[in-house]
Amino acid sequence: MEMTGERRIPAPRQQVWEALNDPEALRASIPGCESVERTADDAFTAKVGVKLGPMSAKFGGKVKLENINPPASYTITGEGNGGAMGFAKGGADVALEELGPAETLLKYNVKAQVGGKMAQLGARLIDSTAKQMADQFFDRFAALLTPAAPEAAEPEMAEAAAPAGGFVTETASAPEDAANMAAGAAMRSPANRAATDTRVAAAAHGTPAAGTDTEYLGDTGAPGPLTQHGADGPSAGGGKPVYRPNPRPVDENAIRPLRLMLQIEPFGLPLQFWAGCVLMLGILALMFL
Repeated sequence: MEMTGERRIPAPRQQVWEALNDPEALRASIPGCESVERTADDAFTAKVGVKLGPMSAKFGGKVKLENINPPASYTITGEGNGGAMGFAKGGADVALEELGPAETLLKYNVKAQVGGKMAQLGARLIDSTAKQMADQFFDRFAALLTPAAPEAAEPEMAEAAAPAGGFVTETASAPEDAANMAAGAAMRSPANRAATDTRVAAAAHGTPAAGTDTEYLGDTGAPGPLTQHGADGPSAGGGKPVYRPNPRPVDENAIRPLRLMLQIEPFGLPLQFWAGCVLMLGILALMFL
């Protein structure tokens, strides 16, 4: 098995190099890793749980670093034993290229071979699993080194930045700010509050409140109020009429063509008779043809 690739890491090259040699950073990045321990300046031991198709096992492995050129490159060699599942051994060349003060390009070239029951699963499954684990490792590794986003502003600061009307807009100079501020002031006005309290008190005592849907219960035939969800009369855009949520009257003009068609009687028989004949012929054709 051979696999090559590269990843952009949003961190300085020295920081990436230190993380690649940090047992805790490696343990957090390797999928299924239970532990990583440093046994020497250039050697580690690790325990990793691996699932490969229908098989799963825990591997105990030893890793050694060679050709160390900090903070630019090194070579990893190692081997792992998964018991009845089999074994794996190989190596990888890792190189770090500095793209900027806070960005590093990590390049890798992996060569490995497997034996035992793992080898019986086929090269395609082994390659896809190895590719998936590599992607998960570098995703976690990059996330570990990605700088934390700045904390959100304190609630007090957010409230202070909000317009006086209580409506927050993207920019203070937005054209709708004046309307939002006026609407907010109207909502908080004593008159609006008094009217709202009156309607709530009326509804609490079972009395229909004027200007709300509760008044429909008193007289379903009365004209509907001008409410935001709809009212009798033309719409604001001058299009089709908008009706209150009461039953609409039947439009005689809309159903007139249907009535006229039903009055046609070819050869003195109504259309319903001829439609039934056609349907019966179709059923007979399906049964005997």
